[in-house]
Amino acid sequence: LQYSGARDYPEVALAAIKEMVRQKGISPEFDAQGSIRRGVVVRHLVLPGAVENSIAVLRTLAREVSPEIYISLMAQYHPTPPVRRHLTLSRTITPEEYERVLDEAERLGFTHGFIQELSSAGNYLPEFMRENPFS
Repeated sequence: LQYSGARDYPEVALAAIKEMVRQKGISPEFDAQGSIRRGVVVRHLVLPGAVENSIAVLRTLAREVSPEIYISLMAQYHPTPPVRRHLTLSRTITPEEYERVLDEAERLGFTHGFIQELSSAGNYLPEFMRENPFS
């Protein structure tokens, strides 16, 4: 809520997730190469100093949807120049922060999904000075 500027974000997001699960089911469909072709995967970006928020998100998903839902816990947050002066957002997440979130996911029974390496934080930054910034 602090960064989204939308007070009803949790309720709206949860309603959207529930509707997607209603329409597509709890388990995604995979192709022969193991890529997801259709279905629901909830992606969650773990932010520095916001472990309790991430834990609350996981608890809500487990309680309101199911720990069987596929989740993607992302560790890729990287501070950009506009937030470098922000006390909390001026750094990447710590190993301890990420481990707390992963431990809670396991404790809640989440077994399907994806976990990023902490070292991935800088890997997803576009190079806008290049002709193809996303390659």
